[in-house]
Amino acid sequence: MLIQKLRLQRGWSQEQLAELSGLSTRTIQRIERGQPASVETLKALGAVFEVDFSTLKEPEMSVPASPNTPALVDPATGPLPEQEEALAFAHVRAVKGFYVHAAGYSLGVIGLAVFNILTTPGHLWVFWPTLGWGIGLTIHGLRVFDQIPLLTGAWERREVEKRLGRKL
Repeated sequence: MLIQKLRLQRGWSQEQLAELSGLSTRTIQRIERGQPASVETLKALGAVFEVDFSTLKEPEMSVPASPNTPALVDPATGPLPEQEEALAFAHVRAVKGFYVHAAGYSLGVIGLAVFNILTTPGHLWVFWPTLGWGIGLTIHGLRVFDQIPLLTGAWERREVEKRLGRKL
């Protein structure tokens, strides 16, 4: 998340960062999703951001191994700022994914409609794929915007707490 944060603070797109660093856009996307980066990649990004490459190494996000290990969430104050940022970035990526899905749906439906009219104007079969894809898009949107009660983070937390018999 640190690289994404630094990129956004400078107002750069992933493509701009890739061009400035000499890396591929796909590499930038992988790193921002949390996949590990090689030392060479971190050095290239460190040069672009004008920071020591060792500061760009993402901290390991793991479950505490024992009760003595610090918790990921402070019971008194809630999630730590880094975790709140990580959750915010994840939500924004999910919303972006929904918008890309909606744009693909719009273009796909238009393309199917044109194809349908050109090939079999007497039979409007385009309705069926439009309906199925539209249902999928609707479910995707409801999940992204937390409108399906059984698929929200709050529901997952309650279920985990119920299974553990204690608060997280």
